[in-house]
Amino acid sequence: MVNTTESKLTVNIAGIKMKTPVMTASGTFGFGLEYSDFVDLNQIGAIVVKGTTLAPKIGNSGRRIAETPAGMMNCIGLENPGVDEFIAKTMPKLAAYQVPVIVNISGNTAEEYGELAARLEETGVAGLELNISCPNVKQGGIAFGTCPESAGEVVRQVKKKTSLPVIVKLSPNVTDIVLMAKAVEAAGADAISLINTLLGMAIDINTWRPVLGNTVGGLSGPAVKPVAVRMVWQVARAVNVPVIGMGGIMTAEDALEFILAGASTVAVGTANFVNPRVAVEVAEGIENYLTERGLQHVGELIGKVNCG
Repeated sequence: MVNTTESKLTVNIAGIKMKTPVMTASGTFGFGLEYSDFVDLNQIGAIVVKGTTLAPKIGNSGRRIAETPAGMMNCIGLENPGVDEFIAKTMPKLAAYQVPVIVNISGNTAEEYGELAARLEETGVAGLELNISCPNVKQGGIAFGTCPESAGEVVRQVKKKTSLPVIVKLSPNVTDIVLMAKAVEAAGADAISLINTLLGMAIDINTWRPVLGNTVGGLSGPAVKPVAVRMVWQVARAVNVPVIGMGGIMTAEDALEFILAGASTVAVGTANFVNPRVAVEVAEGIENYLTERGLQHVGELIGKVNCG
């Protein structure tokens, strides 16, 4: 069990205080409550709940998940009950736990993001993560996530409506990830998380049709880790705000790669489907690594990769 009083693991990201530097990635941990029978939520650094929109969404039709070598693809389509139900029914239950709750939000316009931020302002959530990068919807997210000007406008609209820490989740499906990072930082982002899923496709050779109902979907899991580590390294060197690294983390060793690349915290995603306790176990592994090397705090590792 992670020793939550141990200062080696405690971190503060844009004002969000966490017992460990290991979070759960949005869309892979439900609203957190679904996992409470399998893991002590109080032992997790922060819970990032699944993508939340103004109105309820039923998501995409057809097959929405497919396994791939060393990963999986999904095209869920932001299925969720809407922000009002989250505020009324889910957040009061999450508030019973001693864990920061970060809400991932998505809108079809910059103004919708601002409205979501305003509604969540006084609900007890610890911060907001802006989903400007989701490749699973046919409007909204993908356009914002690939255009620096549009991404910046979303951040500005949200910052006008909230005092909560604002984390911007970047899409890897761009030509220049650093350009996007600098754009959202200039617009007021308090932290940056990356990467979201890579856009992929699978075809059934028996039916000659796409495997996923939405034709394309987001690729996640171990297969994307080298791309994610590279992008975290690039962004962490280019911005002055904290970076949250994610993409294919299955073990403490994976997480340590991201931290050495420049991430201040990490998030585990696809691994949650295999092991509900993975966020706690990864944190334990990081703590053991620090102890074995006589290090006093995880911060001593951030960005310490030697590329010389």
